[in-house]
Amino acid sequence: MDRFLDRFLRFFLGQYLRRGSITFTTANGMRFTCGDGTGDPVAARFLTASAQRRLLRDPELALGELYMDGLMVMERGGIADLLAIALSQPDMAPRWARLQWWLRRLTRPIQQFNPRNRSRHNVAHHYDLDGRLYSLFLDADKQYSCAYFERPDASLDDAQLAKKRHLAAKMVIRPGSRVLDIGCGWGGLGLYLAEMSGADVTGVTLSTEQLEVANARAAEKNLTQAAKFLLQDYRDIPGPFDRIVSVGMFEHVGVDHYDTFFRRCAELLADDGVMVLHSIGRPEGPGITNPWVAKYIFPGGYIPALSEVLPAIERAGLLVSDIEILRLHYAETLKAWRERFMARRDEAVLLYDERFARMWEFYLAASEMSFRRQNVMNFQLQLTKRQDVVPLTRDYIGEEEARLREIERGQEPRIQLAGE
Repeated sequence: MDRFLDRFLRFFLGQYLRRGSITFTTANGMRFTCGDGTGDPVAARFLTASAQRRLLRDPELALGELYMDGLMVMERGGIADLLAIALSQPDMAPRWARLQWWLRRLTRPIQQFNPRNRSRHNVAHHYDLDGRLYSLFLDADKQYSCAYFERPDASLDDAQLAKKRHLAAKMVIRPGSRVLDIGCGWGGLGLYLAEMSGADVTGVTLSTEQLEVANARAAEKNLTQAAKFLLQDYRDIPGPFDRIVSVGMFEHVGVDHYDTFFRRCAELLADDGVMVLHSIGRPEGPGITNPWVAKYIFPGGYIPALSEVLPAIERAGLLVSDIEILRLHYAETLKAWRERFMARRDEAVLLYDERFARMWEFYLAASEMSFRRQNVMNFQLQLTKRQDVVPLTRDYIGEEEARLREIERGQEPRIQLAGE
């Protein structure tokens, strides 16, 4: 029976892994290599026959679980190297895996049903973890979203600062502008807008951990009058606002709530207002959330296709005045996060345990390779209610970035280390 299982595993993996070179060792000691032999070789071992059966039954869910549980161990290269090869393959999924995809597609509305109570629970699952965990790998400002690499050799901190500057320039903020930051995180963007642009910022989050940090940072910077942060759902915040920005939050809204989101934003936005939405996007059209990610990392989360987003914007009566696609910026961001996490991995084990550290390592590696190998990207949408709100050409973006850069240089703030 074990030999039959080994042969079937070899057949299955050989059908899927056509590029690269991965050598597998089964629990029974059988060794085989898949791929065309190109690139750096990688090797992995299954420790139990049960682990092999789990991979065959549900590969998308089981691969991450087996690595988390220590039932698949890397013998050459790391999990990021294995995922780089696995996510570079042509689409040769077996029939039963395609059937699982369609079954999950049918149940997508249930998984992404995000009323207020469930939204708060889903946010707490990921963002209310021990704050020291995020300090292990994020930049000093705790920007937990795609950075903007103006130069290939930019540091993570410089790229995250450039991201905030880029967003601020697109918002065309004037001193005293009322700004709503939906999904404000630890407050970094809101504090930047208040400090550098003179905006009156209201940030909302559903994470108690993030709220506490954001308000403490505002007090430390003496910005409590200009930047206030609330534990509130975007559906309940009163308006109006001159500017609205949302970064890295839209992935948690849920497809069936897109109309609600954009209609509410339209209600909150002043007639001469500007909204900028920054989100991860999928390039191949509507799909599903990877089951491992949905179970362990982002319950209720989903990466939207533009074809799902734009119709909801149109139905809300908003105008798209600018679209920008950020292609490999998040791959580079995630690479920096993964390398920083791995350098301090022992601290993550002390905070939680070895299984959690393996889970986080798999999450960062899989995310990076999805952006690097499968064309996942970020989009930034600029929305208005009128055609004449923003300048006629995009030159104003670069000009405003240059102005903000000069203000940043004049301020010369102390750069705090991420672990401090």
